[in-house]
Amino acid sequence: MNGEFIAALLRDFRHGGPKAIERVRRTQPAAYLKILALLVPREHKVEHSDVIKSLSDQELEAMIEYLKTSLEAQAGGPVKVIEATAEPALDPPKSKNRLMLEADTAVGPRERTPRKMRLPAGE
Repeated sequence: MNGEFIAALLRDFRHGGPKAIERVRRTQPAAYLKILALLVPREHKVEHSDVIKSLSDQELEAMIEYLKTSLEAQAGGPVKVIEATAEPALDPPKSKNRLMLEADTAVGPRERTPRKMRLPAGE
């Protein structure tokens, strides 16, 4: 039964689906965007794995040689590999709002004082 339903939907979409999508996009952009948002997965789980650290020295050398060969083939001749070491990234600034950080240093930090509340007229 499920296969028949999917096949019927596919036939119907092939008949008028692209035109219907275009009409909804033009006449009801909010509904169109809502449908697009519903099609996007809510969560995307990304797992970090450090494959390079698990490789042996011989496997790393083989990878480097393979990459050199691939790059030479793309470049049409020999390529030069740059030897380098990775350095840790700099810490991000403490303040998220750089403009306010600079304003505070130019004028000096100011403590906020609560405003006096006005009583409604007639009281």
